Amino acid sequence: MKTESPLKQILKDKSGLFTLVKPGEIVEARLLEKNPRAVYFDVSPFGTGVVYGLELVNAQPILKGLNPGDTIAAKVASIENDDGYVELSLAEAGKQKAWDSVKDIQEKSEVLTVKITGANAGGLMAQVSDLPAFLPVSQLATEHYPRVSDGDREKILEALRKLVGGELQVKIIDVNPRNNKLIISEKEIVSESIKATLDKYKADDVVAGIISGVANFGAFMKFADHPEIEGLIHISELDHRLIENPKEVVNVNDAVTAKITEIKDGRVSLSLKALKPNPWDTAGEKYQAGSAITGKVSRFNPFGAFIALDDDIQGLIHVSEFGGVEEMKNQIEAGKSYPFHIESVKPEEKRIILKLKKT
Repeated sequence: MKTESPLKQILKDKSGLFTLVKPGEIVEARLLEKNPRAVYFDVSPFGTGVVYGLELVNAQPILKGLNPGDTIAAKVASIENDDGYVELSLAEAGKQKAWDSVKDIQEKSEVLTVKITGANAGGLMAQVSDLPAFLPVSQLATEHYPRVSDGDREKILEALRKLVGGELQVKIIDVNPRNNKLIISEKEIVSESIKATLDKYKADDVVAGIISGVANFGAFMKFADHPEIEGLIHISELDHRLIENPKEVVNVNDAVTAKITEIKDGRVSLSLKALKPNPWDTAGEKYQAGSAITGKVSRFNPFGAFIALDDDIQGLIHVSEFGGVEEMKNQIEAGKSYPFHIESVKPEEKRIILKLKKT
Protein backbone atom coordinates (compact mmCIF):
# COMPACT_ATOMS: atom_id res chain seq x y z
CA MET A 1 0.00 0.00 0.00
CA LYS A 2 1.30 3.49 -0.93
CA THR A 3 2.44 5.60 2.02
CA GLU A 4 0.88 9.05 2.29
CA SER A 5 3.25 11.97 1.87
CA PRO A 6 4.15 14.11 4.94
CA LEU A 7 2.22 17.07 3.53
CA LYS A 8 -0.94 15.01 2.97
CA GLN A 9 -0.68 13.56 6.49
CA ILE A 10 -0.26 17.03 8.02
CA LEU A 11 -3.18 18.39 6.03
CA LYS A 12 -5.34 15.45 7.11
CA ASP A 13 -4.42 15.92 10.76
CA LYS A 14 -4.74 19.73 10.72
CA SER A 15 -7.58 20.15 8.22
CA GLY A 16 -9.64 22.14 10.66
CA LEU A 17 -6.89 24.65 11.41
CA PHE A 18 -6.42 26.33 8.01
CA THR A 19 -7.76 26.58 4.48
CA LEU A 20 -6.07 24.64 1.69
CA VAL A 21 -4.05 26.69 -0.75
CA LYS A 22 -5.10 26.45 -4.40
CA PRO A 23 -3.03 26.38 -7.61
CA GLY A 24 -2.70 29.88 -9.01
CA GLU A 25 -2.87 31.62 -5.63
CA ILE A 26 -0.19 34.05 -4.52
CA VAL A 27 1.43 33.18 -1.16
CA GLU A 28 4.19 34.70 0.97
CA ALA A 29 7.30 32.51 0.81
CA ARG A 30 10.35 32.77 3.13
CA LEU A 31 13.63 31.55 1.67
CA LEU A 32 15.07 28.55 3.53
CA GLU A 33 17.84 27.19 1.34
CA LYS A 34 19.40 27.65 -2.09
CA ASN A 35 20.77 24.62 -3.96
CA PRO A 36 22.00 24.40 -7.57
CA ARG A 37 19.00 22.26 -8.58
CA ALA A 38 16.29 23.52 -6.22
CA VAL A 39 15.44 26.37 -3.87
CA TYR A 40 13.28 25.77 -0.80
CA PHE A 41 10.84 28.14 0.90
CA ASP A 42 8.71 28.11 4.02
CA VAL A 43 5.13 28.70 2.92
CA SER A 44 3.48 28.29 6.31
CA PRO A 45 0.91 27.11 7.08
CA PHE A 46 0.93 25.07 3.88
CA GLY A 47 4.34 23.41 4.34
CA THR A 48 7.59 23.67 2.37
CA GLY A 49 7.69 25.07 -1.13
CA VAL A 50 10.19 24.37 -3.89
CA VAL A 51 11.29 26.09 -7.08
CA TYR A 52 13.12 23.85 -9.55
CA GLY A 53 13.52 22.93 -13.20
CA LEU A 54 12.46 25.56 -15.74
CA GLU A 55 10.91 27.67 -12.95
CA LEU A 56 14.33 27.82 -11.28
CA VAL A 57 15.92 29.02 -14.52
CA ASN A 58 13.25 31.70 -14.97
CA ALA A 59 13.64 32.81 -11.34
CA GLN A 60 17.44 33.32 -11.40
CA PRO A 61 17.28 37.13 -11.79
CA ILE A 62 14.90 37.27 -8.80
CA LEU A 63 16.89 34.84 -6.63
CA LYS A 64 20.19 36.72 -7.07
CA GLY A 65 19.20 39.36 -4.57
CA LEU A 66 17.45 36.99 -2.16
CA ASN A 67 19.04 35.69 1.06
CA PRO A 68 17.84 33.06 3.58
CA GLY A 69 15.13 34.58 5.74
CA ASP A 70 13.96 37.02 3.04
CA THR A 71 10.32 36.82 1.97
CA ILE A 72 8.89 37.09 -1.52
CA ALA A 73 5.57 36.58 -3.28
CA ALA A 74 5.25 33.22 -5.02
CA LYS A 75 2.57 31.65 -7.18
CA VAL A 76 1.40 28.12 -6.34
CA ALA A 77 1.94 25.85 -9.36
CA SER A 78 0.96 22.62 -7.57
CA ILE A 79 -0.12 22.01 -3.96
CA GLU A 80 1.95 18.81 -3.74
CA ASN A 81 4.49 17.12 -5.97
CA ASP A 82 5.81 13.55 -5.66
CA ASP A 83 8.17 14.61 -2.87
CA GLY A 84 5.41 16.30 -0.87
CA TYR A 85 6.49 19.88 -1.60
CA VAL A 86 4.35 22.79 -2.76
CA GLU A 87 5.63 23.69 -6.24
CA LEU A 88 6.14 27.44 -6.64
CA SER A 89 6.76 29.94 -9.44
CA LEU A 90 8.49 33.21 -8.62
CA ALA A 91 8.48 34.61 -12.17
CA GLU A 92 4.74 34.04 -12.62
CA ALA A 93 4.03 35.59 -9.22
CA GLY A 94 5.86 38.74 -10.29
CA LYS A 95 3.85 38.94 -13.50
CA GLN A 96 0.57 38.36 -11.73
CA LYS A 97 1.36 41.02 -9.13
CA ALA A 98 2.21 43.42 -11.96
CA TRP A 99 -1.10 42.69 -13.73
CA ASP A 100 -2.97 43.08 -10.43
CA SER A 101 -1.19 46.39 -9.93
CA VAL A 102 -2.15 47.83 -13.34
CA LYS A 103 -5.72 46.61 -12.91
CA ASP A 104 -5.87 48.47 -9.60
CA ILE A 105 -4.47 51.60 -11.27
CA GLN A 106 -7.13 51.36 -13.97
CA GLU A 107 -9.95 50.92 -11.48
CA LYS A 108 -8.76 53.96 -9.52
CA SER A 109 -8.49 55.95 -12.77
CA GLU A 110 -4.99 57.11 -11.80
CA VAL A 111 -2.87 59.33 -14.05
CA LEU A 112 0.56 57.90 -14.87
CA THR A 113 3.68 59.46 -16.36
CA VAL A 114 5.33 57.02 -18.77
CA LYS A 115 8.47 57.18 -20.87
CA ILE A 116 7.96 56.38 -24.54
CA THR A 117 10.34 53.56 -25.51
CA GLY A 118 9.41 52.91 -29.12
CA ALA A 119 7.05 53.59 -32.01
CA ASN A 120 5.41 51.91 -34.97
CA ALA A 121 2.87 53.19 -37.50
CA GLY A 122 0.05 52.14 -35.16
CA GLY A 123 1.21 53.95 -32.03
CA LEU A 124 3.75 54.19 -29.21
CA MET A 125 5.30 51.71 -26.77
CA ALA A 126 5.93 52.26 -23.06
CA GLN A 127 6.35 50.35 -19.76
CA VAL A 128 3.86 50.29 -16.87
CA SER A 129 4.81 48.27 -13.75
CA ASP A 130 7.45 46.47 -15.86
CA LEU A 131 4.77 45.39 -18.33
CA PRO A 132 4.80 46.44 -22.02
CA ALA A 133 2.07 48.97 -22.75
CA PHE A 134 0.76 50.30 -26.06
CA LEU A 135 -0.62 53.76 -26.82
CA PRO A 136 -2.55 53.66 -30.15
CA VAL A 137 -2.40 56.67 -32.45
CA SER A 138 -6.14 57.11 -31.91
CA GLN A 139 -5.51 57.61 -28.17
CA LEU A 140 -3.00 60.46 -28.57
CA ALA A 141 -3.93 64.00 -27.55
CA THR A 142 -4.56 66.22 -30.56
CA GLU A 143 -1.30 68.13 -29.99
CA HIS A 144 0.66 64.90 -30.52
CA TYR A 145 -1.54 63.43 -33.25
CA PRO A 146 0.43 63.00 -36.52
CA ARG A 147 -0.74 65.69 -38.92
CA VAL A 148 -0.05 63.76 -42.14
CA SER A 149 -2.20 65.04 -44.98
CA ASP A 150 -1.85 62.01 -47.26
CA GLY A 151 -2.05 59.27 -44.61
CA ASP A 152 1.41 57.95 -45.56
CA ARG A 153 2.42 55.32 -42.95
CA GLU A 154 6.11 56.22 -43.18
CA LYS A 155 5.35 59.88 -42.50
CA ILE A 156 3.12 58.89 -39.57
CA LEU A 157 5.93 56.74 -38.16
CA GLU A 158 8.40 59.59 -38.63
CA ALA A 159 6.13 61.91 -36.63
CA LEU A 160 5.64 59.33 -33.86
CA ARG A 161 9.38 58.67 -33.54
CA LYS A 162 9.83 62.27 -32.44
CA LEU A 163 7.99 61.35 -29.23
CA VAL A 164 10.31 58.44 -28.37
CA GLY A 165 12.40 59.17 -25.29
CA GLY A 166 9.94 61.73 -24.00
CA GLU A 167 7.32 61.39 -21.28
CA LEU A 168 3.53 61.50 -21.58
CA GLN A 169 0.78 61.51 -19.00
CA VAL A 170 -1.64 58.66 -19.60
CA LYS A 171 -4.43 56.56 -18.16
CA ILE A 172 -4.86 52.80 -18.45
CA ILE A 173 -7.96 51.99 -20.51
CA ASP A 174 -7.65 48.23 -21.14
CA VAL A 175 -6.03 45.42 -19.13
CA ASN A 176 -6.05 41.88 -20.50
CA PRO A 177 -3.42 39.55 -18.94
CA ARG A 178 -4.60 36.56 -20.96
CA ASN A 179 -3.75 38.31 -24.23
CA ASN A 180 -0.83 40.19 -22.68
CA LYS A 181 -2.56 43.43 -23.68
CA LEU A 182 -2.17 46.69 -21.79
CA ILE A 183 -3.58 49.77 -23.56
CA ILE A 184 -2.96 53.31 -22.36
CA SER A 185 -4.45 56.63 -23.47
CA GLU A 186 -3.23 60.21 -23.46
CA LYS A 187 -6.48 61.50 -24.92
CA GLU A 188 -8.44 60.20 -21.93
CA ILE A 189 -6.73 62.73 -19.64
CA VAL A 190 -7.16 65.63 -22.04
CA SER A 191 -10.81 64.73 -22.51
CA GLU A 192 -11.42 64.93 -18.77
CA SER A 193 -9.61 68.24 -18.38
CA ILE A 194 -11.85 70.01 -20.91
CA LYS A 195 -15.17 68.44 -19.96
CA ALA A 196 -16.11 71.37 -17.72
CA THR A 197 -15.38 73.85 -20.50
CA LEU A 198 -17.25 71.76 -23.06
CA ASP A 199 -20.34 71.92 -20.86
CA LYS A 200 -20.65 75.53 -22.06
CA TYR A 201 -21.27 74.32 -25.62
CA LYS A 202 -23.93 72.24 -27.32
CA ALA A 203 -24.78 70.88 -30.76
CA ASP A 204 -25.84 73.56 -33.29
CA ASP A 205 -23.73 76.25 -31.59
CA VAL A 206 -21.70 78.34 -34.04
CA VAL A 207 -18.09 78.91 -32.98
CA ALA A 208 -15.12 80.82 -34.35
CA GLY A 209 -11.72 79.20 -34.54
CA ILE A 210 -8.37 78.70 -36.21
CA ILE A 211 -7.42 75.71 -38.38
CA SER A 212 -4.69 74.03 -36.33
CA GLY A 213 -4.00 71.01 -38.52
CA VAL A 214 -4.94 69.33 -41.78
CA ALA A 215 -5.02 65.56 -42.38
CA ASN A 216 -6.27 63.45 -45.27
CA PHE A 217 -9.55 62.79 -43.42
CA GLY A 218 -10.33 66.39 -42.45
CA ALA A 219 -9.13 69.44 -40.53
CA PHE A 220 -8.65 70.30 -36.85
CA MET A 221 -9.96 73.58 -35.49
CA LYS A 222 -9.07 75.20 -32.17
CA PHE A 223 -11.78 77.32 -30.58
CA ALA A 224 -10.91 81.03 -30.57
CA ASP A 225 -12.34 81.58 -27.08
CA HIS A 226 -10.98 78.33 -25.61
CA PRO A 227 -7.86 77.17 -27.52
CA GLU A 228 -7.60 74.12 -25.28
CA ILE A 229 -10.62 72.76 -27.14
CA GLU A 230 -9.88 71.33 -30.57
CA GLY A 231 -12.57 69.85 -32.78
CA LEU A 232 -12.51 67.87 -36.02
CA ILE A 233 -14.10 68.95 -39.27
CA HIS A 234 -14.42 65.73 -41.28
CA ILE A 235 -13.62 66.02 -44.99
CA SER A 236 -17.29 65.38 -45.77
CA GLU A 237 -18.24 68.44 -43.66
CA LEU A 238 -15.85 70.90 -45.26
CA ASP A 239 -17.95 71.65 -48.32
CA HIS A 240 -21.06 70.54 -50.18
CA ARG A 241 -18.99 69.53 -53.18
CA LEU A 242 -16.88 66.38 -53.27
CA ILE A 243 -13.25 67.12 -52.44
CA GLU A 244 -10.19 64.89 -52.46
CA ASN A 245 -7.94 66.95 -50.21
CA PRO A 246 -9.06 69.19 -47.31
CA LYS A 247 -6.47 71.74 -48.45
CA GLU A 248 -8.81 72.51 -51.34
CA VAL A 249 -10.93 74.30 -48.73
CA VAL A 250 -8.77 75.18 -45.70
CA ASN A 251 -5.14 75.56 -44.65
CA VAL A 252 -3.38 75.79 -41.29
CA ASN A 253 -3.91 79.17 -39.53
CA ASP A 254 -7.06 79.98 -41.54
CA ALA A 255 -9.69 81.75 -39.45
CA VAL A 256 -13.03 79.98 -39.87
CA THR A 257 -16.50 79.75 -38.38
CA ALA A 258 -18.00 76.32 -37.86
CA LYS A 259 -21.15 74.70 -36.50
CA ILE A 260 -20.94 72.09 -33.74
CA THR A 261 -22.63 68.90 -34.96
CA GLU A 262 -21.84 66.66 -31.97
CA ILE A 263 -20.11 66.62 -28.59
CA LYS A 264 -19.46 63.09 -27.38
CA ASP A 265 -16.93 61.61 -24.91
CA GLY A 266 -14.96 64.85 -24.89
CA ARG A 267 -14.72 64.96 -28.69
CA VAL A 268 -16.14 67.78 -30.78
CA SER A 269 -17.36 67.30 -34.36
CA LEU A 270 -17.73 70.40 -36.50
CA SER A 271 -19.07 71.41 -39.89
CA LEU A 272 -18.21 74.23 -42.26
CA LYS A 273 -20.69 73.26 -44.95
CA ALA A 274 -23.60 73.54 -42.49
CA LEU A 275 -23.07 77.31 -42.57
CA LYS A 276 -22.82 77.50 -46.37
CA PRO A 277 -25.76 77.70 -48.78
CA ASN A 278 -26.47 74.25 -50.17
CA PRO A 279 -26.13 74.49 -53.99
CA TRP A 280 -28.17 71.31 -54.35
CA ASP A 281 -31.24 73.15 -53.04
CA THR A 282 -31.52 74.93 -56.40
CA ALA A 283 -29.84 72.30 -58.58
CA GLY A 284 -33.24 71.00 -59.80
CA GLU A 285 -34.04 74.44 -61.21
CA LYS A 286 -30.62 75.02 -62.72
CA TYR A 287 -30.12 71.58 -64.28
CA GLN A 288 -32.87 69.56 -65.95
CA ALA A 289 -32.97 66.06 -67.41
CA GLY A 290 -32.71 65.99 -71.21
CA SER A 291 -30.78 69.22 -71.56
CA ALA A 292 -27.30 69.61 -73.00
CA ILE A 293 -24.41 71.00 -70.97
CA THR A 294 -20.65 71.44 -71.11
CA GLY A 295 -18.61 70.17 -68.18
CA LYS A 296 -14.95 69.68 -67.21
CA VAL A 297 -13.60 66.27 -66.18
CA SER A 298 -12.41 66.74 -62.60
CA ARG A 299 -11.37 63.20 -61.61
CA PHE A 300 -11.80 59.51 -62.29
CA ASN A 301 -12.76 56.65 -60.03
CA PRO A 302 -13.51 52.95 -60.66
CA PHE A 303 -17.20 53.79 -61.16
CA GLY A 304 -16.77 56.55 -63.71
CA ALA A 305 -15.78 60.20 -63.92
CA PHE A 306 -16.85 63.31 -62.00
CA ILE A 307 -17.71 66.23 -64.21
CA ALA A 308 -17.59 69.79 -62.83
CA LEU A 309 -20.71 71.62 -64.05
CA ASP A 310 -20.00 74.76 -62.02
CA ASP A 311 -17.93 75.69 -58.93
CA ASP A 312 -20.14 73.65 -56.59
CA ILE A 313 -22.02 70.99 -58.55
CA GLN A 314 -20.48 67.89 -60.07
CA GLY A 315 -22.18 65.34 -62.27
CA LEU A 316 -21.20 61.71 -62.82
CA ILE A 317 -20.79 59.75 -66.02
CA HIS A 318 -20.73 56.02 -65.36
CA VAL A 319 -17.88 53.83 -66.58
CA SER A 320 -20.41 51.54 -68.29
CA GLU A 321 -20.93 54.32 -70.86
CA PHE A 322 -17.46 53.55 -72.17
CA GLY A 323 -17.11 49.81 -71.55
CA GLY A 324 -14.29 50.05 -69.02
CA VAL A 325 -11.92 52.36 -67.17
CA GLU A 326 -9.20 52.32 -69.82
CA GLU A 327 -11.70 52.97 -72.62
CA MET A 328 -13.11 55.87 -70.56
CA LYS A 329 -9.68 57.44 -70.12
CA ASN A 330 -9.03 57.07 -73.85
CA GLN A 331 -12.16 59.08 -74.69
CA ILE A 332 -12.04 61.81 -72.04
CA GLU A 333 -9.12 63.45 -70.21
CA ALA A 334 -8.97 65.02 -66.73
CA GLY A 335 -8.98 68.82 -66.95
CA LYS A 336 -10.64 68.98 -70.35
CA SER A 337 -14.21 70.06 -71.13
CA TYR A 338 -16.72 68.02 -73.16
CA PRO A 339 -20.40 68.28 -74.21
CA PHE A 340 -22.80 66.09 -72.19
CA HIS A 341 -26.49 65.23 -71.98
CA ILE A 342 -28.14 65.28 -68.56
CA GLU A 343 -29.85 61.93 -68.08
CA SER A 344 -31.26 62.48 -64.57
CA VAL A 345 -31.18 65.02 -61.74
CA LYS A 346 -31.67 63.91 -58.11
CA PRO A 347 -30.90 66.86 -55.81
CA GLU A 348 -31.95 64.95 -52.68
CA GLU A 349 -29.21 62.40 -53.46
CA LYS A 350 -26.80 65.09 -54.65
CA ARG A 351 -26.54 63.31 -57.94
CA ILE A 352 -26.65 64.31 -61.61
CA ILE A 353 -26.12 61.50 -64.10
CA LEU A 354 -24.59 62.41 -67.44
CA LYS A 355 -23.99 60.85 -70.84
CA LEU A 356 -21.32 61.92 -73.27
CA LYS A 357 -22.82 63.81 -76.22
CA LYS A 358 -21.96 62.13 -79.47
CA THR A 359 -20.43 64.42 -82.05
